[in-house]
Amino acid sequence: MEPTRELSLENKVEELIEVKKLDRVTLDSLSDEELMLLFQRDVQLAFDILVERYQNPLMNYIFRFTGNSEDAADLLQDTFIRVYRKKHLYKTIARFSTWVYTIAGNLAKSELRKGHRKYLTPIERKRNDEEEYAIPLPDGDPLPDRSADSSIVYDRIQAALLQLPDVFREAVILRDVQELSYEEIAEIVDMPIGTVKSRISRGRLQLQELLKDIYE
Repeated sequence: MEPTRELSLENKVEELIEVKKLDRVTLDSLSDEELMLLFQRDVQLAFDILVERYQNPLMNYIFRFTGNSEDAADLLQDTFIRVYRKKHLYKTIARFSTWVYTIAGNLAKSELRKGHRKYLTPIERKRNDEEEYAIPLPDGDPLPDRSADSSIVYDRIQAALLQLPDVFREAVILRDVQELSYEEIAEIVDMPIGTVKSRISRGRLQLQELLKDIYE
């Protein structure tokens, strides 16, 4: 993000705070980056909206990567805990989506390496009225794309994804499931775009071989 763009975002956020225009309708219209700037200024609703925007796509991404829905739910919670506690580290020179996918991806890869969960306590804080606050997470089916696939085909695709090397699986999921740009993926995995495209291509070829009886 260009410095002039970053300054413009900060000016807009400061103006909203100054005129106290922090209602739900206004915040819903803001970009992810603007919401993070507001959250850095302790506007809790901004964080709640970011959670709502990203909880389903991140859950899908983590599950596809790890293959375990319970672990994915825990890692999703861990991801938002990191965002909550490390909000001061975010800089608007990066897209929020890139930042949060990087956090989720690193947690998922760490989980696969160690092979077991390390449970973290949910985020809680005290409001002025002493009410507890916890991150709102979905209670229903964590995989919104599940209904779009037949159960058999869905399970076969997921099983095939899990057979790919981690670096190929990550690249294919980010591109073909999450539909992120090559530039965003390159930032998330911290690799040149050429490397990203190569990993996606090789991952797709391996998937085609594994699923050749389903897709031509």
